[in-house]
Amino acid sequence: MNSKDVGSPYAIPQPSVPTLPITGSDQLFPIRRIYCVGRNYAAHAIEMGHDPDRERPFFFQKNPDNILCDADFPYPPLSKDVHFEVELLVTLKAGGCDIPVDEAENLIFGYGVGVDFTRRDLQAQAKKQGRPWAAAKAFEASAPASSIVPASAASSLTGRRIWLKRNGELQQDSTLDHLIWSVPEVISELSKQFKLAAGDVIFTGTPAGVSSVQIGDRIDCAVEDIAALSFRVV
Repeated sequence: MNSKDVGSPYAIPQPSVPTLPITGSDQLFPIRRIYCVGRNYAAHAIEMGHDPDRERPFFFQKNPDNILCDADFPYPPLSKDVHFEVELLVTLKAGGCDIPVDEAENLIFGYGVGVDFTRRDLQAQAKKQGRPWAAAKAFEASAPASSIVPASAASSLTGRRIWLKRNGELQQDSTLDHLIWSVPEVISELSKQFKLAAGDVIFTGTPAGVSSVQIGDRIDCAVEDIAALSFRVV
């Protein structure tokens, strides 16, 4: 046994904590959990064959180590239909349960932009069989993400454009005003189902225009005046 391991309470080497860089800082944002909001733009709900009317939001999770930062996206196994979904990211500096909407913004550490990659063929199969989506959503490197911009340094989210280009062609283009559930409402609703805490990352939903990627594709995406992200599919 290595001398530095003497007295360690862990039976195996302790896993590293997944992190995201913070714009303008040498510090890192440690990730506790990743929550994703399903169908939070009406046009995307329609394109996926669902009713766009406002209904209580539903959530699923990715794993913290699914985050991919400053790296290209490796095309995953077991799928021939991997879709991009650009999303505003919200990170939390505090949490709790049953958080009132008017207090939710006080919990926000910062914002970023990310892509919720989905093995759509596996998701469709899981839906048909009434099974969970974990294999379709929570696979390795399925959550490329930008640096986090502290809320104190970010512009207002009102009217901010969110977009994604594949190989230079615009695929997704909307504004944050089209969120069915606003960011404070998402935080409030999520806190009714889970105890939120500092280190949580929330993918807030994707606009219409999702489509598949192929090896060699280049992805560029951004939330206007907040954050940008670029990578290739390899």
